[in-house]
Amino acid sequence: MKHRIVVLGAGYAGAFAAGNLARRLSAADIEITVVNAVPDFVERMRLHQLAIGQDIAFRGLADVFAGTGVRLRLARVTGVDPERRTVAVTGEDGDGELAYDTLLYALGSSVAHHGVPGVAEYAFDVTGRSSALRLRERLAGLGGGGTVLVVGEGLTGIETATEFAESRPDLSVALAARGELGAWLSPKARRHLRQAFDRLGVTVHEHTGIEAVEPARAIAADGTSIPADVTVWAAGFAVHPIAAASGLEVADTGQIVVDRTMRSVSHPDVYAAGDCAYAIGDNGRLLPMSCGSAGYTNMQATAAIIARLTGSEVPTTGLKYYGNHISLGRRDAIFQMVDGDVRSKSWYLGGRTAARLKSGVLKGAGWAIVHPTFGMPKRRRRLATAPDRAGARVAA
Repeated sequence: MKHRIVVLGAGYAGAFAAGNLARRLSAADIEITVVNAVPDFVERMRLHQLAIGQDIAFRGLADVFAGTGVRLRLARVTGVDPERRTVAVTGEDGDGELAYDTLLYALGSSVAHHGVPGVAEYAFDVTGRSSALRLRERLAGLGGGGTVLVVGEGLTGIETATEFAESRPDLSVALAARGELGAWLSPKARRHLRQAFDRLGVTVHEHTGIEAVEPARAIAADGTSIPADVTVWAAGFAVHPIAAASGLEVADTGQIVVDRTMRSVSHPDVYAAGDCAYAIGDNGRLLPMSCGSAGYTNMQATAAIIARLTGSEVPTTGLKYYGNHISLGRRDAIFQMVDGDVRSKSWYLGGRTAARLKSGVLKGAGWAIVHPTFGMPKRRRRLATAPDRAGARVAA
């Protein structure tokens, strides 16, 4: 019997990991199944561009995995049973169940409502393609003007506000920040950010927590009413409760607690990568939910899976966070490096050069995902296996 590897999610972490595993492990010994709710690879880092009306092409996952031997199951994950080693799914073919010997959990994250009244009913977000398209339709319906409030001063909020203001100068764009805009940046980078907001005409409401969202306005903690034909919620991410409900050990965030190799601390045949992994970086701090972290964790997880299945020593890949790339529209950006304590270094790169660098990063990440086996060693390794009690082949 072949060793069954199931990968949940085909985002930045899951799609690349599946191709890597297929290239490195012998097809005579394994079968790999990727479960994803939509048929395309969605570049999440570009969804704010999609929402404002730009044309973004998405590559079909069937094409991505063509020739790799990876099986694609288009379905939504509804549950995981780590004791029985099964995954429950539902899709166009109805409900089903997949058995696994090794599971890579990479379902990512969605928008965090934080229990704020009205967010679920009236706010929009750019954490998924369907929600970005819903926002795109709403913005197009505003016609020649309107007010847009972006809530959240993180990377998603900053990129969304500046992209909207640059692409649609007819809109009145504002951003609500709980603290100071760009507080984590170096002084020069913070000044660059403020100048970009001024140039694009984005109004900033600092030290303004939003306590409620209504159809045409948002209500701040001090009772101030901020007009908004459209409220875009960019105040953080949350993982799906499936992992917590499954019995896997999770943190307070619902993320799966993993060891240095991205292996679940409670169930050794489960690995996690991307936003759903509660992973500690080389600096001793929790890795943030980001595309960069998805890359680090998926490379560590796949390296560990391959090593353990083939009886090799498990390598340690880098889990170091280097900094942030922040798009400020299509022609401006900030590249801010950080030190080992995630404190911004005094040096930063801004302007068109940084924008070209960010564009290159986006294109490179997208290309790597849709060519998941490029540059990988061509020799496929055989498994060092022994039958387990259920008759499946597992690593010795």
